[in-house]
Amino acid sequence: MLRKWMQWVLYALLGLMLNGCSSAENEMAGGNLAAVNHTLNAIIWFSVNGYRAHGGGGSSCCIVLPIKWRSGLKADIEWEVDPDPFADAPSLGTDEFRSFMVEHKANYRRHSATVEIPEWSGTDSCGLKVHFLVCNQIKVTTSCWGYGSPHNPIKEPLEMKEPAVCP
Repeated sequence: MLRKWMQWVLYALLGLMLNGCSSAENEMAGGNLAAVNHTLNAIIWFSVNGYRAHGGGGSSCCIVLPIKWRSGLKADIEWEVDPDPFADAPSLGTDEFRSFMVEHKANYRRHSATVEIPEWSGTDSCGLKVHFLVCNQIKVTTSCWGYGSPHNPIKEPLEMKEPAVCP
């Protein structure tokens, strides 16, 4: 236990020393990681550049982003979907329920996408919002405006039905 604590202290000191030598271009800050689900599927979990969150709505802490936007910023997103979140399930806690969930979870699907993080000005980034769209499409924004605001850049409606054929 003491050894792990000392190791943590050494890493923290090393980080402080390296930050002292960094330029403003490389400064990082933490922000919230949020999801907006535009589909009828349930988002079980998602991750962005290794920062993992649960569910397809709300926000969780945290993701680390540069203070100043720079060209080439990308978000590597992975997520798991329940395509039938409203399936009739047996009573919770029963053997039938446990058996049902084994079969139900076998239908979960994992997806991944890499998208560019759009430019923000100055320090006006308000974390990262991941929008899950039909056909396993993703959009991200750092806008401080909430979904539904006329100023928010993402305009797709919620509860979109999957088309018969995806592009």
